Amino acid sequence: MDELDLLKKDWNRQQGNYPKLSFDQIYKMIWKRSHSIVKWIFYISIIELIVATLLNIIFSGDKYWEDIEKNNLEEIVTILYIVSYAITFYFIYRFYRNYRRISTTDDAATLMRNILNVRRTVKFYIGYVLISTGITVVGISGYMILKHSEKEIESASKYAFDAVDWLKFIGVSILVLAIFLGLIWLFYRLLYGILLKRLKKNYIELKKLEL
Repeated sequence: MDELDLLKKDWNRQQGNYPKLSFDQIYKMIWKRSHSIVKWIFYISIIELIVATLLNIIFSGDKYWEDIEKNNLEEIVTILYIVSYAITFYFIYRFYRNYRRISTTDDAATLMRNILNVRRTVKFYIGYVLISTGITVVGISGYMILKHSEKEIESASKYAFDAVDWLKFIGVSILVLAIFLGLIWLFYRLLYGILLKRLKKNYIELKKLEL
């Protein structure tokens, strides 16, 4: 039983030597816990950005950029990087705004709305990560398939894929992509799911207090 549950137990106790706690005392405890959760969501988003940036620096070596230039993809890759970071910074800004709003919340109704906004923002962010990852993988795979097809036409190799081979390849690719996105979803479910579950619990407690 956590501290909030203990306070609720005391608040509802009608007898004994325990003092009955007020609505404001219970509300402040819920606000404090919600504030802490939203702060951690904001911190995690910052850590994610730093880790992603470091990974890009590590894996984007000279050979990577040479391949990009060789295939005349500099403009496309640059635009993708700009859009990706712009959207990521936008979500970080949203997390920060949610954190600031909860920090200055002084009534239960507003706190309930802010909790719903936080949960909605996190779900949109997870959806964005999954969709952008899927589009990136499909785009890279499609580009590699086109390059492979061009080589087959040029070489007229006897090992060229026929229709059945292409169907198998596409089927396996879809399966691998689904598993990969499922693992990403599971990771974010574990990362943010616990925090969102606690926020939901706080929201339910606030509704009970309002009633």
